[in-house]
Amino acid sequence: MSPPLAPLALSGAHVVVTGASRGIGAALARELATRGATVTVVARSEVPLKALAADIGGQAVQADLAEAADLDGLVARIEAGAGPVDVLFNNAAVAVVNRLVDQSADDIRQSFAVNCVAPAELCRQVLPGMFARGRGRIVCISSLSGLTAFPTLTTYGATKAGLTHFTAALQRELRRTPVRATIVQLGEVAGTELMEQARRSPTIAAVSARLNRVRALPTLTPDQVAAQIADAAAAGARHLVTPKRVTPVHLIRELPSRLNDGLLAGLD
Repeated sequence: MSPPLAPLALSGAHVVVTGASRGIGAALARELATRGATVTVVARSEVPLKALAADIGGQAVQADLAEAADLDGLVARIEAGAGPVDVLFNNAAVAVVNRLVDQSADDIRQSFAVNCVAPAELCRQVLPGMFARGRGRIVCISSLSGLTAFPTLTTYGATKAGLTHFTAALQRELRRTPVRATIVQLGEVAGTELMEQARRSPTIAAVSARLNRVRALPTLTPDQVAAQIADAAAAGARHLVTPKRVTPVHLIRELPSRLNDGLLAGLD
């Protein structure tokens, strides 16, 4: 079992948000700034990124997480500008909404590079410093698409499933350390570019409409999601599933790992 940790104060903490130029990332950066954090925002789009950083008094670091040259040493560059990182929010993602046969090789490569490789590499870069300082939080933002299989979200769902499994395994590596990792599983979030892309698929649009008719999956706003993610990070929560009513789906996915925990009990 992980030793209990006191909540991490976001006020005065240095936090990093990837994919922060728009949508959930931008809302999260603003939420964290209102809580007194020093925020470094990372994204490809220079103009909106710098405008956001100026608005919240943070640091903007332009980087394309699909490019190894930008990703290598990124945490060191961030810390050189604003100090040690206390919380890493792996939020950046790309979504290709199409049948696999209609996707390009570049679509698939970029999806896995941004959604899987970049979060794993940023965790690898940030962890030594967190261990040395005796504190830290990592938050990986995934999706319900990574828990259930949707046609036309073949690649996106696979990358999010990979991110979820990566974070679950990382949680187990961090059990006896002062660092915690949180898995965030998001449902539909209104007004985001990713959601609008998804709804271009007739299949996804039809499923979304059906769920809305029976009110099975409430649609959230970026601001609502940002507040919940900030709370989960501060608490070092194991997972955040929103909307909460689909939490059992996440727990079912995690059941084999929980059972495996019994085999690992008492082992380092």
